[in-house]
Amino acid sequence: MHDPRLNDLAKVIVNYSIDLQKGEKVLIEAVGIEPQAVIALIRAVRKREGIPLVTLKEPQVMREILRDGTEEGIKLAAACEAYRMKKVDAYVGFRSGSNAFEMSDVTPEKMKIYNTHWMKPVHLKLRVPKTRWVVLRYPTPSMAQQAGMSTEAFEAFYFKVCTLNYNKLSKAMDALVTCMDATDHVAIKGPGTDLEFSIKDLPAIKCDGKMNVPDGEVFTAPVKTSINGVVTFNTPAVYEGITFENIKLEFEKGKVVKAECNHTDRFNQILDCDKGARYVGEFAIGVNPHVKQPMKDTLFDEKIAGSFHMALGNAYEGEADNGNRSQIHWDLVAIQTAGLGGGEISFDGETIRKNGRFVTTDLKPIDKVR
Repeated sequence: MHDPRLNDLAKVIVNYSIDLQKGEKVLIEAVGIEPQAVIALIRAVRKREGIPLVTLKEPQVMREILRDGTEEGIKLAAACEAYRMKKVDAYVGFRSGSNAFEMSDVTPEKMKIYNTHWMKPVHLKLRVPKTRWVVLRYPTPSMAQQAGMSTEAFEAFYFKVCTLNYNKLSKAMDALVTCMDATDHVAIKGPGTDLEFSIKDLPAIKCDGKMNVPDGEVFTAPVKTSINGVVTFNTPAVYEGITFENIKLEFEKGKVVKAECNHTDRFNQILDCDKGARYVGEFAIGVNPHVKQPMKDTLFDEKIAGSFHMALGNAYEGEADNGNRSQIHWDLVAIQTAGLGGGEISFDGETIRKNGRFVTTDLKPIDKVR
């Protein structure tokens, strides 16, 4: 049975997020086959007189391709996907699947081949800078399980978050963009965290439902060699099928010189994949009022109101670009709400957020958006 909420979601995606125009071509890539969701997107594209191109992928099949795939085979697949990406104006990445850990037994060596020859050239080099794109998830029972919720409750939460009034949130976020654009020195303090760095002359980018759904963050990048101190991320991070927890990083002149977590060896293997992986390519503040607790899905967790996140690896070229290049872009999230230990963020010596709530007059309206 078709869920009518999918129609509302498809309208947000096609009419607002990618703002598809008549005659434009859009690639709908569904990883984890959810026919009704894809059909809703196709119909929304056609209502805008656009041209839909669809690819369906199954996580178990992707695992098999990568687990024993040769470098030659992965390069060939990536070349085909790159050709297609060059032909479209917009991209919708729809992620589903019954097992979030499907890639957990794909070796780091194979994932490095994939990231180097497929992810980086197709997505980081083509999709991100050259298309209007948006990425979202589908509310599966496995996601509900990760979030510790019933399937019905999670679905209600999902559609509420994803169809938020992003126009209203966007206007409230303008003050944070202005604030970050004028900032040089950032200081973050909290349990296990005493960090400082500069964001001088690096633009703040507002994420208001145009690239991710759900959305709600303002990001920039630190000056590459400016980060010093220690930071602890209290939100689990699932990467390459592994759940990393209690991640603690020590920085000297922008570089991670010590990294510890529940899988320290595997974590450091990832950071040793290239020279840029131990540097930070993004710093962001989460502001989505409906996302309040972690659910082991970065797309949601990095938007949590009262959180901040930092991405190890590649910076966003053409946006907030500090020059760091890497085959990875790995977002790590810390929540600073009072219930999780609190903390504060200061810009040029002035506290702008404390215990997850904005404290300056110009920023307080962000916390009131519903």
